[in-house]
Amino acid sequence: MTTFPRLAAFALLAGLVAGCSSGSVGGYVAAGGKQVDAAPLTVEQLSAKVGCEPRMQVSAAEIRTGYCKTPDGEFFVTTFRSQAGKDAWMDAAPEYNPHLVGRLWTVLSSRKVLDLLKERLGGDLHLTDHRTKKMQVVG
Repeated sequence: MTTFPRLAAFALLAGLVAGCSSGSVGGYVAAGGKQVDAAPLTVEQLSAKVGCEPRMQVSAAEIRTGYCKTPDGEFFVTTFRSQAGKDAWMDAAPEYNPHLVGRLWTVLSSRKVLDLLKERLGGDLHLTDHRTKKMQVVG
């Protein structure tokens, strides 16, 4: 192979790798290699993924909560502005068993409903209080 076809093949391969890498999906890596977090999902966006228009219960700068009722069941979707806010809320909240937890969001409902929602929302299913050392997380 001559130099030009090798360079062209390498450029094509590099483009395919870049196009298929996690850095290009969701915009996590910006030019210059700096880590950029994608915007967290809103109550409305999470709810829409499961076919619900939420009835807002709390709409503050740091926390938002919406109530949903779908054929899958009833649940509450809560989003947080920061990880520190999410952690503080979870530490102060009474034990909710179980709950579905994602990046800056949580969904509270029965295990049956959360199993159905997890298929569409992702996240980790927490089966016991997150403050105990014996918490079971289903990924």
